[in-house]
Amino acid sequence: MTMKSFNATIMGVLNVTPDSFSDGGRYLSFDNAIKQAKLMVSQGADVIDIGGESTRPDAIEVSEEDEISRVIPIVKAIRSQLDVDISVDTSKPKVMEYAVAAGANIINDVCALQNDGALEVMSDSNTKICLMHMQGSPRTMQNNPTYKDVVDDIKSFFDKRLNVCAKAGISKDRIIIDPGFGFGKTLEHNLEILRRFNEFKTFGLPVLAGLSRKSMIGAMLGNRDVDTRVTGSVTTAIIAVQNGADIVRVHDVLETKDALTVLQSVMGE
Repeated sequence: MTMKSFNATIMGVLNVTPDSFSDGGRYLSFDNAIKQAKLMVSQGADVIDIGGESTRPDAIEVSEEDEISRVIPIVKAIRSQLDVDISVDTSKPKVMEYAVAAGANIINDVCALQNDGALEVMSDSNTKICLMHMQGSPRTMQNNPTYKDVVDDIKSFFDKRLNVCAKAGISKDRIIIDPGFGFGKTLEHNLEILRRFNEFKTFGLPVLAGLSRKSMIGAMLGNRDVDTRVTGSVTTAIIAVQNGADIVRVHDVLETKDALTVLQSVMGE
């Protein structure tokens, strides 16, 4: 029997925002943010994903200047103090530009470089880019999302975005794709994506799964509060990796690392 590798990259979430759905306000101060980044690296995070604007439904929009002031000092500090890859979760071209200059390894864009100027900024760099699928916008995405076939529709979206990126001179080897759990999807849509996650491997690109603590997990567990979704989050991370996820974006680094280590020991190479 051919053995499979389950050594997924762990991306630890660091929200430097007052209103993110899971940890809003907890790491808004510089010192708390750096302390949390160091903790996640010690627990096994391969990447720290820094976000300066919440993308939860009905979140308040943040100006470029405010997002830059929240995110860039953290990027610079982590780059100087820790040996870890840095991702910046942003859809704003100016924030992307500053993040790349500060040493970010990945730009994680929930809008898949569709905002004016984003494609141009990223075509001028060598930084990796995560293109995420979202139906609608963060403010409207959960207003009755509908699909003909959720996985096929998302794959069609990626086909189009990859063509646009290629025409802009962004090489395929710089791109990561993320089907966007919870971004314009019902619980049924999210479960279908998770069941059929390996279908996204047809692009020959790294695929990211971001399920950690999301409302779909709370719904499956009888409307659990965010802080009691750890076990459910780790379980979905295991399922995603078994179904082909290369990267899992998580809040609970140690628990996810332990689970994937056991999975690899039992099922892997």
